Amino acid sequence: MNALINVAYFLVDTLFSLYLILLVVRLLLGLTKADFRNPISQFVVMATNPLIVPLRRILPPIGKIDTANIVLLLVFKLVQSSLLLLLKSTNTSVSGILVYSVVELFLLVIYVMIFSIIIQAVMSWVNPEANANHNPLLSVINSITRPVVEPFSRII
Repeated sequence: MNALINVAYFLVDTLFSLYLILLVVRLLLGLTKADFRNPISQFVVMATNPLIVPLRRILPPIGKIDTANIVLLLVFKLVQSSLLLLLKSTNTSVSGILVYSVVELFLLVIYVMIFSIIIQAVMSWVNPEANANHNPLLSVINSITRPVVEPFSRII
């Protein structure tokens, strides 16, 4: 029985984490005004639209901030945390789960940014002549990391 719980824990954690990463990437693409004609951007939009579009009818965006995306991120993280705690048979308060989920979402955004910067750096070493306009992955990564990297590149 313990092995079955471990498998369920792994599946819940992996599937929710992958979708949360897609939602974070969509949020970052919207905040940085990335090119949504890019194939990778289109995949992210197609994968997240079934849940965001109906929610957007209730929660319209506030300026550049997509409130539907943020609410969906929080709901998915709350469900993931609750399911994982349930599988581990751990009792935690609702406020504890909420605080944990918000902190984990901030960390996820930071991890996505760090991972994107590392990919950008490695790609610049592997193929420095590669133009971001010809590589869809580099184009998305450049648009996501531009607000963070640009101030440092001006100094350097």
